Amino acid sequence: MIFSKKAIFAALILALSFSTAAAQSRATRITREEYIDRYKAIAVDQKVRYGIPASITMAQGILESDCGNSWLSKESNNHFGIKCKRNWTGEKVYYDDDAKGECFRAYATVEESYHDHAEFLDTQSRYDSLFSYDDTDYKSWAYGLKRAGYATAPDYAERLIRIIEESKLYLLDREDGERLYASKTGTHSTDDDAFTEGSSVENAQEGTLVDPDNYRVTINAHMGYNIYDANGVHYVLAKENDSFENIGKKFRISVRNLRKFNDLKEKHAQPMPGEVIYIEKKKKRWSGDSHIHICREGDTPYAIGQKYGIRMRNIEKMNRLKGDVRLRTGQEIRIK
Repeated sequence: MIFSKKAIFAALILALSFSTAAAQSRATRITREEYIDRYKAIAVDQKVRYGIPASITMAQGILESDCGNSWLSKESNNHFGIKCKRNWTGEKVYYDDDAKGECFRAYATVEESYHDHAEFLDTQSRYDSLFSYDDTDYKSWAYGLKRAGYATAPDYAERLIRIIEESKLYLLDREDGERLYASKTGTHSTDDDAFTEGSSVENAQEGTLVDPDNYRVTINAHMGYNIYDANGVHYVLAKENDSFENIGKKFRISVRNLRKFNDLKEKHAQPMPGEVIYIEKKKKRWSGDSHIHICREGDTPYAIGQKYGIRMRNIEKMNRLKGDVRLRTGQEIRIK
């Protein structure tokens, strides 16, 4: 078959157009490293507020959205493949997934998608068992998500774990995770505090050390609450007739995590007026100069932990205390 010069020229132009389009597509594709750098602060923020490992959030975002390159994530900012369900009243898009034309949630921003993902896991009863795992135990969370039916892929848990370990996302679950991740991987690190990133609570200074006997120094205010700092951890004082539900709503923290942050195992516990309520996870040890606390009458491991912003189990571990031990007046308790 003989082609005219005009037909050959047209074919070359068409081929060149496809080649250019393909090159542009490759040039605009987000890499995994770029995706992590762009959204890791939000994942760490969700870990602080909800207790979901940041590594799990990032790995799910990477897998479900193809690093933000999938059609669904580009068209709807849906980075976690969350379907509409009966109670969804927001925007929607339709996409062929397990079945043809399924309804998926659509968001105005990617940040909204990340927030809804955390809310989805926190409020759906089938995921309740996940929150019994430590927020650094990414393997249990990965297998738990699969068992709870988050995805139909038989190797879903293994895929998440592989992404986490390939990209060292487990570093984000540790203390000061963003900076640790940046130092180990050579990527960009934000200077913003993980709690304040993406939050309406602004200008709270990380690491402000104060005298433990006079530590109520207001560093900010939010929706009628003064925000204080102990051991670099932010807290508020409960008001008259206050509840964890009310405080959680104001600071966008789940009730489950508020109780967890404050070492309360009783599901129906509510704060007393003037009680210290931490709005993020307490530290493992005191970061000030003192190494011990001298007990006063009525002191308990719980009270000491609340005073210094230290997790009660770490107070017990450092001092080999078990159960409801009674502390003596004048007894020395290690705090670091």
